[in-house]
Amino acid sequence: MSLEARKIWNANHQQLTGIITKPEEHANAVALILELHDCLYASRGNNPEQTNYEDDLLKDLLEQTMRSYPVHTANSSNSIVWHIWHSARIEDITMNILTADRDQILHSEHYADKLHTPFIHSGNGMSEQELAEFSAAVDVEALLDYRQAVAAGTRSIITGLQPGQFRKKPAPAQISRISEEGAVKESEQWLINYWGSKTIAGLVLMPATRHNFVHLNKAMRVKLKLQK
Repeated sequence: MSLEARKIWNANHQQLTGIITKPEEHANAVALILELHDCLYASRGNNPEQTNYEDDLLKDLLEQTMRSYPVHTANSSNSIVWHIWHSARIEDITMNILTADRDQILHSEHYADKLHTPFIHSGNGMSEQELAEFSAAVDVEALLDYRQAVAAGTRSIITGLQPGQFRKKPAPAQISRISEEGAVKESEQWLINYWGSKTIAGLVLMPATRHNFVHLNKAMRVKLKLQK
């Protein structure tokens, strides 16, 4: 994704912010969400003429580069695999628990086992030792499959929403599930309060779209630093 394409993405995201809670704009908001979301995920050959941000990140990307930790770049020292996993985990948690009140993809499609890592939380608050362990052990192919599965789940949730539902907030029982399922470390409970205070619109605007965009930017900085 070129600098110009990222500027367009940001402009469209700003446009979405202005319409997402308006029931009369529901169809336009859903279409724009799907467009913004799709730009962030690898096309996997579905559209050879279209290159998405994840396509750009993965092109000629070495596994050694993906696992490298620490890598000191702007605002982060984390590995590319961590950025991919962290953004997918947060999207999985916020979309499936807080928006749809259904099982996380991590569990429903058995990725907790496929990823070959004991960590099932959001990735916030990890120690350096934990980050190094995760970066070395995670199954890269399963990680990329997990990210695609989470994306597909999110798109199904978004298309199933009805006009006015973007204004809804998660129910207390949904918020409680985050702790019950170990989706956030005990030291990072502030995340639950943060997400729980948001409407579905807020969860879409940040974790499901912009949060992914931010972490792809950070992952790309790592790639550019290590594979000049």
